[in-house]
Amino acid sequence: MDNFDPKKGTTTVALVGTDGVVMAADMRASMGYLIANKEAEKVNLIDDHMAMTIAGSVGDAQTLIRWMRAETSLYKMNNKKGMPIKSATTLLANILQGNKYYPFMVQLLLGGYDDEGPSVYSIDAIGGVTSEKFTSTGSGSPIAYGVLESQYQEGSTIKELLPIAAKAISVAMKRDIATGDGINLISINKNGYIQYSKEQIESFIKQ
Repeated sequence: MDNFDPKKGTTTVALVGTDGVVMAADMRASMGYLIANKEAEKVNLIDDHMAMTIAGSVGDAQTLIRWMRAETSLYKMNNKKGMPIKSATTLLANILQGNKYYPFMVQLLLGGYDDEGPSVYSIDAIGGVTSEKFTSTGSGSPIAYGVLESQYQEGSTIKELLPIAAKAISVAMKRDIATGDGINLISINKNGYIQYSKEQIESFIKQ
């Protein structure tokens, strides 16, 4: 994540399995050639069943996270259930499109598990949306895609996807100067989300 250019400064990945989604990112926030923070949260829960990864401007990303958390909380309060992933994606895309003349400088991945099952969407700075089975954003994404393309298989479970996500970020950390300082890894299934520890992530990388 970089404070100046949404095309630089991070690596995030998201993958869809049969029983849920896996999302991961590195933890380095950069300002040009300066490492500004080594514990940046780039995988952010929006609700218990939904998360968003961020690449780009820190301030813009944090504003959108607050905005989406507020909207999904209101939806849950009014409807007695969580907002569907596709609906949240449409809302977020509309927010970005409505601000395209002064755009939020971000590239986002929104994913989770709802009544329709697991899903992941990639959303650009002016609200363009694509549905993905696996995807990556940020300056290290070309490196991460090498791992994703070679190892991802449709029909995989969360258990099978966790090592792929961890390895994709790990490989990017070795070659992309703006990616580093640890890995944040979560999964989301019908029962909610799981945050994985540093020790668990290290074991996934070794698999």
